[in-house]
Amino acid sequence: MNPRRARRLRDGNAGSGPVVYWMSRDQRIRDNWALLFAQQRALEQRRPLAVLFCLVGDFLGATKRHYKFMLKGLENVRRELEALDIPWILRIGDPTQEIPRVLDEWNAAELVTDFDPLRIKRTWKNEVCRRVSLPVFEVDAHNIVPCWVASPKQEYGAYTIRPKLHRLLPEFLDAFPHLERPPFSWEPPTPSVDVADASKKLVFDADVPEVPGISAGSDAANAAMRDFIERRLDDYPEKRNDPNAGAQSGLSPYLHFGQLSAQRLALEVTRTDVRDEAREDFLEELIVRRELADNFCFYNDAYDSTAGFPDWAKTTLRVHTDDPREHFYALETFERAETHDTLWNAAQRQMVATGTMHGYMRMYWCKKILEWSPSPEKAVEISVFLNDRYSLDGRDPNGYTGIAWSIGGVHDRAWKERPVFGKIRFMNRNGCARKFDVEQYVATYPAKAGNSL
Repeated sequence: MNPRRARRLRDGNAGSGPVVYWMSRDQRIRDNWALLFAQQRALEQRRPLAVLFCLVGDFLGATKRHYKFMLKGLENVRRELEALDIPWILRIGDPTQEIPRVLDEWNAAELVTDFDPLRIKRTWKNEVCRRVSLPVFEVDAHNIVPCWVASPKQEYGAYTIRPKLHRLLPEFLDAFPHLERPPFSWEPPTPSVDVADASKKLVFDADVPEVPGISAGSDAANAAMRDFIERRLDDYPEKRNDPNAGAQSGLSPYLHFGQLSAQRLALEVTRTDVRDEAREDFLEELIVRRELADNFCFYNDAYDSTAGFPDWAKTTLRVHTDDPREHFYALETFERAETHDTLWNAAQRQMVATGTMHGYMRMYWCKKILEWSPSPEKAVEISVFLNDRYSLDGRDPNGYTGIAWSIGGVHDRAWKERPVFGKIRFMNRNGCARKFDVEQYVATYPAKAGNSL
């Protein structure tokens, strides 16, 4: 493994027990650089290897929809580890308490964990490092180019990070080595929480149901990847902005939960026999735009508020805060999809019903929340709440960055000034109608009789 994928978070003294991989963001066994690095460290030191996962209840507004999807994926993880004779331990509680407690119980040699740019995950890691005495490593198993290698600062936009990523891709877009069966056996002294029983012990919002018809886990993720590459990738450039065409990959939930490796997806797309334009357009979204989102959240702690907007956007929005709005809606009206705009309502209903929203519609959806809210601050609050509550890929750098782009001009430029938006890029229904059949999309997600959702 390229050693630049890993960085040391803490020096320390190794215990006599196993090398422990604290799995968090990347919930898979195959194609997982963090697990491969932990295996490498264990083999070098002739130690056993163990995998630890800590479930946190009521995590950033996650609902039954998110927990059930994640737990089904973790059952896939448990089965694959069991087949390799790698111990798996699932705990429930505060990671800053549980992780140090387990490491102490096991007299662990080292701790390896995966990279996550979100504030709460970085806070957890910092506190764990403060409470333990062993070496701690972090591996970026989510991005192809490790976030801290791609750039040492927040980038202005895709045009500034793109050449940096393209220069580094030959070094990092390499094949995955095989995960070996460990030569050193070890039995955890305490039993794992059973995945099937974990949801009974968690605290979460049970009002948002699971999404019917979508399977979770790395097996399902890899099947969905193959389906996209074989059936829809070649048409991606022409159809990706049409919500009626079904041309997008549909892989964002699997990428968000780490059930699918973005690097595996990039490798498969690179090898497949499709038009160069289709390959390049998809890899631009998969690599440049995704890794730009991680860059934004990693280097800007205010990624989910107006404080994280560029100065020009803060200024123009402040100037237009008191502009008259034709419509004002409270959170409850947005959530129930009861605005005057049938197109916006259809987008909201798509997210509630399917756990996803077409990428083009998500931009329109978010910009209209700005237009119909009393302030940019309220618009961000509502957008983050709804996206994180209903989207399977909520609480993700892509979501926070998309909201910041739509409302606050992040990674964008100043446009022609207009009421409410100021110099923020504007979108309207007529613009959508020029790109796709709006009425067909609205008819696909109709309001139910007696219930707006």
